[in-house]
Amino acid sequence: MSIVQTQTTSFKAQLYQGIHALTTDVIKIALYTANANLNADTTAYSSSNEIPATTGASPYSPGGAILTPITVSSSTSDATAYVGFPNISWTGTITARCALIYNFSKANRAIAVLDFGSDKTSTNFTITMPANTSTTALIRSSY
Repeated sequence: MSIVQTQTTSFKAQLYQGIHALTTDVIKIALYTANANLNADTTAYSSSNEIPATTGASPYSPGGAILTPITVSSSTSDATAYVGFPNISWTGTITARCALIYNFSKANRAIAVLDFGSDKTSTNFTITMPANTSTTALIRSSY
């Protein structure tokens, strides 16, 4: 299968079409196995090869979890707009190879694929997002 960390091509076009309102739409993140096929061509969330539900204080459920708050900022010094995402955690034994960030409010449209590089297993599975700056944020665009 193909797992490639990227903003999806459809998301880039949809930004210019005004489809996404990242700070007010419900943005979710779902976890997937190594058998997933997630890359720039991914257009929407799918449950195919999503990890199974877990139990615990903060269990993983199909469809993943809501990412909140999301911030959109800009830097005039380097002419970059960027999106900040919060860290997210689940409990229960989880093995995941990648994740998909998607817009639940807008027909589950795909935003970005996160590639963990290999299977990651934990009983307290945490995704730590990059710092919310113009040079490190997960989604950045120079203008």
